[in-house]
Amino acid sequence: MFNEESEIRRILTDERLHGIKAILEKDHAIDCIFLLLLNKGRWKDAKAFMNSLGLSISDGSFRARMRELELKGFAKSTHLDTLKKMWTPTEMGEKFGKLLLEVFRKL
Repeated sequence: MFNEESEIRRILTDERLHGIKAILEKDHAIDCIFLLLLNKGRWKDAKAFMNSLGLSISDGSFRARMRELELKGFAKSTHLDTLKKMWTPTEMGEKFGKLLLEVFRKL
């Protein structure tokens, strides 16, 4: 029998999941996870895509979220030059992004 309370207790106290929860609570985290799935991990591409939707994301928020996603193992970066980076999803990041997409589909 499925016990929701015990499952929620486990999720809320699991150290491995703490980082995921912390990321999702931040501004534009979900946007950045979806941008990774769409191969828009370069600031120029991300900004253009968000603008095409009538949405915005600041350069600082984009870079901060991408760095956090990288630190948690969901993204990896490649230097394009001394100042510019491009982020791509790791295998875990792609799985996480697809699961998150499925959550929103079901809602």
